[in-house]
Amino acid sequence: MRPPIISRASRSRAARLGQADCRDRRLRRARHHERGVTLLLVALAMVAIIGMAALAIDVVTLYLAREEAQRAADAGAIAGARILSLSGATGDPDNTNIYGTSTAPWPAACTLATQVAQAAANQNSVSSQAGTTSVTFLYNGTATDCNISGGVAFGLNPQVQVSVVRSGMPSLFSRIWSGAANTVSATATAETYNPSNSAAYTAGGDMVPVAPRCVKPWVIPNMDPITGVQLLSRRTGNIQTAGVQLSPGTSATGGIIGEEFTLTDACNGNCTNLGGTSATQGYYAPALISTSPPPIGVSTCANGTNFEEAIGGCDIATSYACGTFNGAQLDYTVDRATDTQTAANCLTQSGDTLLATSYPFQLQAGPNNPYVPATGHVQPITASSSIVSFPIFNSKPFGAPTDQWPGGFGNNQPQVTIIGFMQVFIQAGSVTNNGNMFVTVLNVVGCGDGFESTGSPVYGSSPVPVRLITPP
Repeated sequence: MRPPIISRASRSRAARLGQADCRDRRLRRARHHERGVTLLLVALAMVAIIGMAALAIDVVTLYLAREEAQRAADAGAIAGARILSLSGATGDPDNTNIYGTSTAPWPAACTLATQVAQAAANQNSVSSQAGTTSVTFLYNGTATDCNISGGVAFGLNPQVQVSVVRSGMPSLFSRIWSGAANTVSATATAETYNPSNSAAYTAGGDMVPVAPRCVKPWVIPNMDPITGVQLLSRRTGNIQTAGVQLSPGTSATGGIIGEEFTLTDACNGNCTNLGGTSATQGYYAPALISTSPPPIGVSTCANGTNFEEAIGGCDIATSYACGTFNGAQLDYTVDRATDTQTAANCLTQSGDTLLATSYPFQLQAGPNNPYVPATGHVQPITASSSIVSFPIFNSKPFGAPTDQWPGGFGNNQPQVTIIGFMQVFIQAGSVTNNGNMFVTVLNVVGCGDGFESTGSPVYGSSPVPVRLITPP
């Protein structure tokens, strides 16, 4: 039998197929040695990706820890500066001995501010642990400590500098380069700002005046509440009766800080006859308040008239900035004794007390204060609604023979020039039905040189405001 006839095309196609099959077998043999390369590349890529992720975690962890350290430092600095403000230390810038003692106020105020600053900083953890806190003080750019003795000035604007360091920070990837533990740190500086007598501390005395918020609408003349002498220098803002005394602070020779007196309603039932009469130390006249926006933080026990709300809450509408440009006015049209009684009793309803027999003065929570523990033990506090601030006006304009209430002759809403502020503690149970109250002076601030300028003031919730600053 004859074999089948295969065409030339078929033979050519079979040859090509054979050659292709041969090439495939060679390629398969060559690729056999490349098995696992993809797995190796993926493994190497995963190591790089995991390393970058770990490094990113380390960087983010350190960044967040740095922010936490800054928050702790800020809290500590502000808390320490607030203690200096409440202690009245800036009301005795020359650090003279406390009246009747051989002790200067600065060491005690500085020590307490250090303790409070450290406690406040340590309450803010850094990566789940408290950092190491150090506290230093500055005045006029010079570092100091708590050992300044009497008669050596520390300045009017002491600064509290708090540093927080957190060492032994956990890390993941950075250990490859160094076995040392990571450390983060932060520093904050807060100033207790008092522009009184600024010319004595800055060239030209051009310090910016203050304009505290939540000021109560009781305006007092520029007279020491006990002695009647000039309280603040009209030219420099200097505290004329600077110094600290312990209660009962009714001495005619002690300093203004710690003085105790009855803050008395000057209207005595009829304000319209007040304008043009002689001003008396320790008396107040009602201020003309703004009503828009209304006061905030008003308690239910002081939500009657606008004047009552301005006392019982935070009056954010009325400006009491230093100088003549702010338009502060008195208001003789209505006697505010009843409003004052209701609102002042509301402020003191917690029954908080002030221990002024030793320095620094200590605030203690009253029986109705929410911070009193269930055990009923006495609880020291650093804030109280019984602490209020009110403005001091220039009651003896240049050339005038005596201190006077402005206005009169039909002007029952006269404008006044604010030259400073006073901060006091209202004694619980001392408010009477004629708008009088017994108070203890905690601090005083003068507006400083050039109080009639039109510059933007420094705002704060205290007449001696506390602010974070960046030292030069």
